[in-house]
Amino acid sequence: MNSATTRMNTASLEALPSLAPPLRERIRNLVTALWSSRGSVRFGMVTIAALILVSLLAPFVAPYGVDQQDLANVLARPNARHWLGTDNLGRDLFTRILWGGRIPLLVAAVATLVAASLGITIGLIAGLAGGWLDALLMRTADAFICFPALVFTLVLAAMIGPGIHNVILSFVVFGWTGFARITRGQVMVVRELQYIEAARAIGMSRTRLLRHHVFPNVLTPLIVACSLTAGGAILVEASASFLGVGVQPPTASWGRELLTGFRLLEQAPQIAFASGLMVTLAVLAFNFVGDGLRDLLDPRVER
Repeated sequence: MNSATTRMNTASLEALPSLAPPLRERIRNLVTALWSSRGSVRFGMVTIAALILVSLLAPFVAPYGVDQQDLANVLARPNARHWLGTDNLGRDLFTRILWGGRIPLLVAAVATLVAASLGITIGLIAGLAGGWLDALLMRTADAFICFPALVFTLVLAAMIGPGIHNVILSFVVFGWTGFARITRGQVMVVRELQYIEAARAIGMSRTRLLRHHVFPNVLTPLIVACSLTAGGAILVEASASFLGVGVQPPTASWGRELLTGFRLLEQAPQIAFASGLMVTLAVLAFNFVGDGLRDLLDPRVER
């Protein structure tokens, strides 16, 4: 009788909706609310969408091939044929800028996804386990926070050679800490809720508890963290490529173009200006959206 009652109670709790609505509905409502917020957030959303679209369509909309040379117009100023001029190899700068967004956006997507997955997993373990395991994981996260990711990128480049894989690996190794701390904090709050205690009392498995009730309620601040982390990943990739340890020539990247522009600052200042502007716009856009998400989802902010 007791066993049957327990199964019925477990089924009843599983049938109850979590405190959060379905993920698809939450995302739709979030995007709508973001668009209705202040102008800087709308600017960020439009900029991110435009950068992604242009980067994907670069092979079709760019006026020249990414490595096509015009040797008669080396270091040309902006003109009718080359809207932003050319670099020291006669390559069209406008084309290089269009193509250059693919690497930083790819790094942002991959590094953020992997770092978030790792950090969320560690945070869930720490928050649910508690005790010495929680302390060990959080002190490990504190240690990683103290070490700059860019320095580790330089170390990796010295050991195994430069490349975009170094940037992604470095960012993941040190980027998981923020997600872990956020997840752990949210889990420690959610696990004290009455319906979570009730589910534990009747024997609901930890896996079902996580999937149906805990994770949906810690997802909101993680979305904010993803937006801010993506902007940071773009900045790290640009910095690494500028220092020569990220993407290698002839691959186009904003950071790599910034390095070229720095070397040719007197002859062709538009190279550094255009590539630096794109990095700035991308980072600002993600930060604007992240700030908008934080304000929107923070119950302490008056609206």
